[in-house]
Amino acid sequence: MKRVMFVCKKNSARSQMAEGFAKTLGKGKIEVISSGLEASLVRSEAIATMKDAGIDITDQHSKPLSDFQAQDFDVVISLCGCGVNLPPEWVTREVFEDWQLDDPAEQPEIFARVRDEIRERVTRLLQVTSVK
Repeated sequence: MKRVMFVCKKNSARSQMAEGFAKTLGKGKIEVISSGLEASLVRSEAIATMKDAGIDITDQHSKPLSDFQAQDFDVVISLCGCGVNLPPEWVTREVFEDWQLDDPAEQPEIFARVRDEIRERVTRLLQVTSVK
């Protein structure tokens, strides 16, 4: 089973939403976790917009990337363009992608749009990741 890490700056919104979608849509196919270059809190807007999409992420919490080892993951996805700030061992995994999505924390009115973009990308990722 492939192990996927979603990483963002603070692990408060985009990476949390990606983790929620991947856990739900990829249940039984992949193992998923998210983290941030630094830990913070999961934003209430992320929890609310995911609830609107039928996914409960209230049990998720923000975790620092430093709590994990790169070799434990097959797929690493950066959601904020922070790939340039990741240690080299994280960007040289079997699959590395840098999605560079807008930050809804800066513009709360775009949470739903960013959530939907994440759902589309996670769906595509699952199609290619779970078959390998």
